Amino acid sequence: MSDTKEGTLLLVDDDNSFRQRLDLTLSRRGYDVLAAAGLAEARSLAATSKPTHAVLDMRLEDGSGLDLVGELRAANPGIRIVMLTGYGNLATAVAAVKAGAVDYLAKPADPDDIIKALDANSGDKPAPPEDPMSADRVRWEHIQRVYELCDRNVSETARRLKMHRRTLQRILAKRSPQ
Repeated sequence: MSDTKEGTLLLVDDDNSFRQRLDLTLSRRGYDVLAAAGLAEARSLAATSKPTHAVLDMRLEDGSGLDLVGELRAANPGIRIVMLTGYGNLATAVAAVKAGAVDYLAKPADPDDIIKALDANSGDKPAPPEDPMSADRVRWEHIQRVYELCDRNVSETARRLKMHRRTLQRILAKRSPQ
């Protein structure tokens, strides 16, 4: 482990260009960065280096970064983990925080936001959003959460939400409301 002032950071993202840019930025900010493209490589690096911080992508080619949260927390209970995702929804954010992540950010995340999340004190509460979600967006997030909980089964999701399957299919086909 390096004697940088910030500690060792495990960066796991399968987007090569994003991972390289973030690696460079975090290295310049004082972290000893260990970058991995997938879960297998990340597990190997974590076993040998015992990172103090981690930035994990939610969806990787060989699985979910969420699977790594519990493993990293078991190896180092004090680790500060930030989850990143290009497919943000409320269910995965809640799951990430329950698993032990300190924050959940949508990609492309600003490096300054990532560093703020990594460095925030555990008692710090984030400021309320300047532009809160609309009621349509909250509804869409709820539908997405139930859809994910039903393993992306449209018929089962429609049954649980008590809505017609075709109506649900139309909602799922649309982009998320702002």
